[in-house]
Amino acid sequence: MRGWMGKLRPVFIFSVLVLFLAGCGEENLSALKPKGYGADLLLDLMVISLAIMTFVFVVVMAIYIFVLIRYRRKKGEENYIPKQTEGNKSLEIIWTVIPVLLLLILAVPTVQATFDLADEKPREEDGSITVEVTGNQYWWHFNYPDQEISTSQDLYIPTGERVYLDMKSSDVIHSFWVPSIAGKMDTNPGDNENTMYLEAYEEGVYWGHCAELCGQSHSLMDFRVVAVSSEEYDQWVSDMQNIDPEATPETASAKDGKKAFENSCMGCHAIGNSPAGVGPNLSNFGNRTKIAGILDHNKENLVDWIMDPDQFKPGNKMEGYNVSEKEAQQIADYLMQLDHSEVTPDSVNGSSGKK
Repeated sequence: MRGWMGKLRPVFIFSVLVLFLAGCGEENLSALKPKGYGADLLLDLMVISLAIMTFVFVVVMAIYIFVLIRYRRKKGEENYIPKQTEGNKSLEIIWTVIPVLLLLILAVPTVQATFDLADEKPREEDGSITVEVTGNQYWWHFNYPDQEISTSQDLYIPTGERVYLDMKSSDVIHSFWVPSIAGKMDTNPGDNENTMYLEAYEEGVYWGHCAELCGQSHSLMDFRVVAVSSEEYDQWVSDMQNIDPEATPETASAKDGKKAFENSCMGCHAIGNSPAGVGPNLSNFGNRTKIAGILDHNKENLVDWIMDPDQFKPGNKMEGYNVSEKEAQQIADYLMQLDHSEVTPDSVNGSSGKK
């Protein structure tokens, strides 16, 4: 009895693992719950692939079990040799044609989806929104050339419209991936620019990741796509276009923080539509719900990040930069009040996912 139970133990453990892992995942962070056109196509391909693999598995196991039972060694027939099928033309044709047909069933929709996802004609015909995406260690920069807007970490798009992304990298190879809306696309250094598009079905905050190992903080290179209605998107664009980098903060601490920011941080960061340096654009920092893509958005975490960024993202380009705790507090007060739009991730209907 013990031996029989021992043989079933791996099956039991595997079944428990499958049941446990089936509950993993979060809303707006799963390729199995598509909320965009590209993710829909990819899920269809996954279902087709799974159906083909299941069919092959069932047929092979059926043949295996049949042969195991039909041709098992029987008492008194130890020297019996069944009829050999080597060189049987009919069987050779069958197990050559069937795999070819299965590959065609998978290849045709895959090729169609590949060309569909690479189609740029609508951009040329109706002037769709274009965003220039730049991957950096370990953050993302988004530039809207037609609207003259620059942001980082949070990519705002309207629902029901194709938003084309022209992507590159400033350092090493990264990979832009928003599982719930679309597939992956590499961002390469140099002049090698890749293009893809996002088309979200419904409003929400969709979590994205870098899907290409790019350094020691690769797993922390998160960003978000904030999908809003067309009206809200137009409002957000208007708000971002009217940011005044010279506006005077309301509190004394924030005023001092603005001076400290301009004296120390402005060389790498930017407020407004001026180009940033090696750091993210912070124009709408107060509207975000994450600091550095990973920390909860509050003053305490921001001060900790300013004082010791390498503690949270090893290898980031802010490491080695030192400010006093007082200056960090003042800079945090200034950055937290940069909330130039009422259209924020928290204001989006159904904005689930990581917060």
